[in-house]
Amino acid sequence: MWRIRAARESPRYLLYLTCLVGLAATARFAIAPPQPRQQVLDRGNAHEPDLAAQGFASLFARRYLSWDASEPQGHGLEIPELGGRAVEAADIRLPASGEQRVLWTEVVQMRIAAPGVRVYTVAVETDTDGLVYLTVPVARLGDGRLALSGYPALVGPPAAAPAQLGSSSHEVDDQALALVVSRALRNYLAGSPDELAADLTSGARVSLPNQPLALESVERTTWASDGKSVLALVRASDRRGVQYTLGYELDVSRSQGRWEVSAVQTDPDV
Repeated sequence: MWRIRAARESPRYLLYLTCLVGLAATARFAIAPPQPRQQVLDRGNAHEPDLAAQGFASLFARRYLSWDASEPQGHGLEIPELGGRAVEAADIRLPASGEQRVLWTEVVQMRIAAPGVRVYTVAVETDTDGLVYLTVPVARLGDGRLALSGYPALVGPPAAAPAQLGSSSHEVDDQALALVVSRALRNYLAGSPDELAADLTSGARVSLPNQPLALESVERTTWASDGKSVLALVRASDRRGVQYTLGYELDVSRSQGRWEVSAVQTDPDV
């Protein structure tokens, strides 16, 4: 009999339990409703460049360091490209007078601060303080949008050492090769494809400079470490008379008793 009674009463008790659970959930949502969370997005390889985030950091640095004391209300409040008022926390208190303009920006360094958060170091050339460096933390949110994830910081430049202008001690002692290198560079710098073609291999692909230069002298020619290329140090001048010291690497090979050039400094197909 107790089994029959339990079977008859169980639906009612189950209904009571469901009502209690519903009332508890309603009370919990009323007292402490859930808050939407802005999760950052960690897409793919964290070390792959994020061009959009780099552009975000550069644009922020340009806007942040451009100001005019006569229009203080216009600084850092409304930046439509960066999400409107979402960046107003990055504030600057302007002086009574003066202004600053940003001439150019360039991302020069990046580090990963947390999953989905990158800190970019931006080189900023200003018309008042010259070159300064600003770090900008950028997060990519769960919905793909970019956001400033902290305050910017004025910092020093990335570590740098003096130029390492090492040269091979193995000088080119083949006068025929030295002559081909000099002639090829003269025609290359002058932008003379027909004359240059005489010293190129049949499959050579060379992209000529947009602005022609006049070869003044070849200072030194040495063999590269691979033994297949020649490094040439030259002096050249442009149409205004500005002189440059330039270094070129030429891939060379010997065919039917004569030296030919297969590439000059760059591969235009890469």
